[in-house]
Amino acid sequence: MKKNDYLNWDEYFMGLAVLSSMRSKDPSTQVGACIVDDDNKIVSVGYNGMPHCCSDDEFPWGKGDGLDSKYLYVCHAELNAILNTHYGTVKGCTLYSTLFPCNECAKAIIQSGIKQVVYMSDKYSETDGVRASKRMFESAGVTYREHKFTGKKISFEL
Repeated sequence: MKKNDYLNWDEYFMGLAVLSSMRSKDPSTQVGACIVDDDNKIVSVGYNGMPHCCSDDEFPWGKGDGLDSKYLYVCHAELNAILNTHYGTVKGCTLYSTLFPCNECAKAIIQSGIKQVVYMSDKYSETDGVRASKRMFESAGVTYREHKFTGKKISFEL
């Protein structure tokens, strides 16, 4: 008899986004993303971090002002996932993200042809950036929905 309490696709892909977020060295916000195609094949993953060849020991991780702010340097998880793909395109794909995408990532999502966003947290829903994201998604026909947890605990045993 087969096991019945296996992960569904949403749980699996959001789990990969969560696992990817654990690669982030950001001390306050770790975000992960996973992009999948219509056949439920993983196209790419990403997390928030410094650009390649920019040492994460030399650039700031704080929320300081001006050039001392991480916001001027850090690449967001969604953008990294789009840029990390080896398939050539993410057109028509679904993006799973642990955090609702900011307006800059929303532009990249729309321009790259991603058709659906599944997010875990929308803690910045009242900011202009997220409001702009939702407005652009709705205008461009990109659907978005919150990931609904089933209460399954993810653990591993050999």
